[in-house]
Amino acid sequence: MNYLNTFKHFYFIGIGGIGMSALARYFHASGREVLGYDKTNTKLTTQLMAEGIDITFEDKIDDKIKALSPQDTLVIYTPAIKTLGILDYFDEQGFTIQKRAKVLGLVTEDTQCIAVAGTHGKTTTSTLISHLCKEANLPFSAFLGGISENFKSNFLYNGNELSVVEADEYDRSFLNLSPDWAVVTSMDADHLDIYGDKNHIEEGFRAFAALVPDDKQLFVRKGLEIGRPHETYAVNEEADYYSDNLRMDHDKIYFDFHTPTETIKDFVWEIPGIHNVENATVSLAILNKMGVDFDTLKKAIANFKGIKRRYTKHIFDNGKIYIDDYAHHPTELNAVIGSIKTFYPNKKLLIAFQPHLFSRTRDFADDFAKSIAKGDDLLLLDIYPARELQENYQGVTSAWLLDKVEAENKEVVTLAESLEKIKSKDFDILLTVGAGNIDTLYDPIMEWLPTI
Repeated sequence: MNYLNTFKHFYFIGIGGIGMSALARYFHASGREVLGYDKTNTKLTTQLMAEGIDITFEDKIDDKIKALSPQDTLVIYTPAIKTLGILDYFDEQGFTIQKRAKVLGLVTEDTQCIAVAGTHGKTTTSTLISHLCKEANLPFSAFLGGISENFKSNFLYNGNELSVVEADEYDRSFLNLSPDWAVVTSMDADHLDIYGDKNHIEEGFRAFAALVPDDKQLFVRKGLEIGRPHETYAVNEEADYYSDNLRMDHDKIYFDFHTPTETIKDFVWEIPGIHNVENATVSLAILNKMGVDFDTLKKAIANFKGIKRRYTKHIFDNGKIYIDDYAHHPTELNAVIGSIKTFYPNKKLLIAFQPHLFSRTRDFADDFAKSIAKGDDLLLLDIYPARELQENYQGVTSAWLLDKVEAENKEVVTLAESLEKIKSKDFDILLTVGAGNIDTLYDPIMEWLPTI
């Protein structure tokens, strides 16, 4: 932390990213001057500007950048941005430049750090742990990969003895952390542009787990081979900590929770899906191990509202149901669609899906095709490229993916066309899903659906 205290100004390149914005909010809350660049203006960047953070959307060296001094300015960037004139300028002028993950590691290294890793489930789990910490009035700060519906933010400051962080495997970022407590929720193949294959991504998670100094504070989903002593958690099967006796009643899930020494019955919450009960199970395990009583935890679980774009659900008076979700991997899609089919088995489902990254679409095309074929109607949006260039992935298009989908009602649409296409369809449930800019459909859909 002493190193970071030498800087007065913090410039974020890619400030609109979910992880970057949480860190920017931390420094802003600490009284530092925070500035930044992003390619596009979004809801999140608009919120950051309303909070007093200066953001530009042009890649040019303006007067505010020229006024910064290399001696007292730290430049923080996301590896998702490959080339940028602003970044080149800071490099040429001798500014200190650090990756976001490195700075997050420095911010949290003097705290009792709870780090949640996994190709799926880390956002819900880290957000739930943060919520439980707040309800238990523990002194903590949280750096999240999603917008908590309870906090209305991806950053929360309630003290600095503890920190809760989402440990991102992309670019091996999580190896910059110093976790005292850690969770590994899953190790499915993903980010193969970085890791190459499933074996290497599993090696990355094992390296992350090795950072935890006390084997009693490493919690791993039962069945994952992490390569060192740990405590296990599961649902509907025995483990060190597990939940079972799941029941559904009026969109709520009830379950019993088992520790190595006791059973606590009748937890209740509103976040659907067995995978989310797994996330709740490990969150309860950690807070129980930290000494928080179960009366507090039961109340906290019951009032957890979830995360924006993680199965965000609206039921309208006209009977229509709208669900919006961030899922961008076949495993995540299967979980979301499976939950919808479980709760609403006889309703007609329209899926509007935007693939995220050419490389991920290429690597998991067959699995994506099986997942999105489970709806009654499919609108497949163009691939959201993020950091990638189409010319490097010749032939990888949404039309190519659509050919693999075994379904009768399917078509490719652009983002600009998609709202009118949705309005022309007959459905009971609409699912918009993906990690790109498909979220821009949310407000227009919310305005339209109640009126039909």
